[in-house]
Amino acid sequence: MIPGPIEFEPAVMQAVGMATTSHVAPNFIESFGHSLEMMREVWMAPSGQPFIMAGTGTLAMDMAGSNLVEPGDRALVISTGYFGVRYAELLKRYGAGVTLLTAPVGEVVSPQKIEAELQRGQYKLMTFTHVDTSTAVMVDPEPLGRLGEKYGVLTILDGVCSVAGEEIRQEEWKIDVVLTASQKAVGVPPGLALMVVSERAMQAWRQRSSPAGNYYCDWTHWLPVMKAYEERRPAYFGTPAVNLVCGLEVSLGLILKEGMEARFSRHRRLGGSFREAMKSMGIRMIPVSDEVSANTLSAPLYPEGVSAAGFMKEIAASDVILAGGLLPEMKDRYFRVGHMGAVTTGDIVTTVNAIETALKNCGYTVSYGGSPEELPQDIEPLRRC
Repeated sequence: MIPGPIEFEPAVMQAVGMATTSHVAPNFIESFGHSLEMMREVWMAPSGQPFIMAGTGTLAMDMAGSNLVEPGDRALVISTGYFGVRYAELLKRYGAGVTLLTAPVGEVVSPQKIEAELQRGQYKLMTFTHVDTSTAVMVDPEPLGRLGEKYGVLTILDGVCSVAGEEIRQEEWKIDVVLTASQKAVGVPPGLALMVVSERAMQAWRQRSSPAGNYYCDWTHWLPVMKAYEERRPAYFGTPAVNLVCGLEVSLGLILKEGMEARFSRHRRLGGSFREAMKSMGIRMIPVSDEVSANTLSAPLYPEGVSAAGFMKEIAASDVILAGGLLPEMKDRYFRVGHMGAVTTGDIVTTVNAIETALKNCGYTVSYGGSPEELPQDIEPLRRC
């Protein structure tokens, strides 16, 4: 129950475990092409250009940044945790002048503040993390996509912890790039970087005055490959992760069989149920409200008197695997629970029971129905920063 790699469907694992075929074999070309087509449906971007790369979510971030930024361009990065700061550092490597708007821990930057900054600066690019895996804070992407359209700014949504779990309507919401990694809600073992790019962003890339600063990521090499596979023709620039792409085809098919609306609803229901269970035990979360809480993962704060080491030792004995904190300034003050992809109600119940038992074994008295304990004293100053 960590926020990736998640538990994978048996049919996906069966596809991944098959004998590896050639990357230009007819059956693989069909699998790759079909996966590209289904990505448009999952991303809800019927006219977008999908990319499937061997790599991680950070590679997807790098590909978007390196192709859309040239030295001297200005970029606005909206940060709600660790991965927003990472994107700012990434864009600086390609010569961007970066402005970082950071929300207090557990909160989001308001659209009003973002619009005020867009009015002040001539930005080419704006990035935002839909769900930051370090804080479980969720940003509403729709108004930010529309702000990008209003001010002529390209928008990149880091959806590593949200695509195929949280609601995303890329084309309707006017978002130029939506990127993710395979091992989270998409439901494929680690190793694929995935994105869909709008025609507006592709046009901006075509108008570059210099080549992309990353040779491997350059769309000049990869766009012909994607187009060829979708037309069911062989192509090559670098060898794709053959078995993972076969697993991707199966997983995307399962996602679409469930239906995107049903999938969004299921994640909202399970995420909300987990948060309510934590609240009933007097446990507070990093996100300050349900409105900014992710449905794909949660970040509960340890009650006073419960240590990270003690809690994790108890959890390890329960056969439930959780993740520790990630924000450097408070990593021992909270833990993280992933509930995305193939997660079920039974998984949530088992996890809640394990957390309750671990807390009791750490000396915490669970009082159902009581008021949540006060935040640890060192958390509130972080929110005011």
